[in-house]
Amino acid sequence: MNKFESVSVIKAANVYFDGKVTSRTVEFADGSIKTLGIMLPGEYQFNTGKPELMEIQSGKLSWCPAGKTEWQEVCGGQEFNVEGNSSFRLQVTQVTDYICSFL
Repeated sequence: MNKFESVSVIKAANVYFDGKVTSRTVEFADGSIKTLGIMLPGEYQFNTGKPELMEIQSGKLSWCPAGKTEWQEVCGGQEFNVEGNSSFRLQVTQVTDYICSFL
């Protein structure tokens, strides 16, 4: 799918890590929510409430879920799932365009 139809976009940006990670929240008619964002190279840690699906549109990063020590590389066209009520670390090596779906 190249575009989302019939959505509402929250005007205020989500800005993290001094502007190195930004996103916009998109709400769908069925109540589901996604964020569309960009991450600049760097290391970040995020906490989750709900489970998340991270779809990497372009770029390159490695991620490590809470309680693990092994990093997994992810490139544009790939995705990974994050458990709810947890955290995960990212090492972004290239500017990364992503979609985060809250499950």
